[in-house]
Amino acid sequence: MKVIEKSKAISPLSEYTSAIEKEPVVITCDGKPIAALIAIENTDLETVSLSNNQKFQDIIERSRVRHNAEGGISSDEMRRKLGLGEPK
Repeated sequence: MKVIEKSKAISPLSEYTSAIEKEPVVITCDGKPIAALIAIENTDLETVSLSNNQKFQDIIERSRVRHNAEGGISSDEMRRKLGLGEPK
C-alpha cells in the first residue's frame, strides 16, 4: 500500500491511478487516512454509486433488521409467487 500525505500529493491523478494496478494508494492528512484509490473490477458505476450512498445503505440495513426479526422467503418461493418458473 502506498501512503501519500495530502500536501505532497501533487502529481496528476493519472499517475496515482496507474499506481493502483499494483497496490492501493491512501491519502492522509496529518498522518490520518482521508481517502483511498483502489482498483475496482467487475463492477459498474451504479454499483459504485449505491455502495457509497448512505440513504441506500440505510435501506439495506433496515431490510436486514426486518428480515432477521420477521424472517423472509426464499428466492425460489418468490419466483413461484410471481409466476416466473425455474431460474435459467
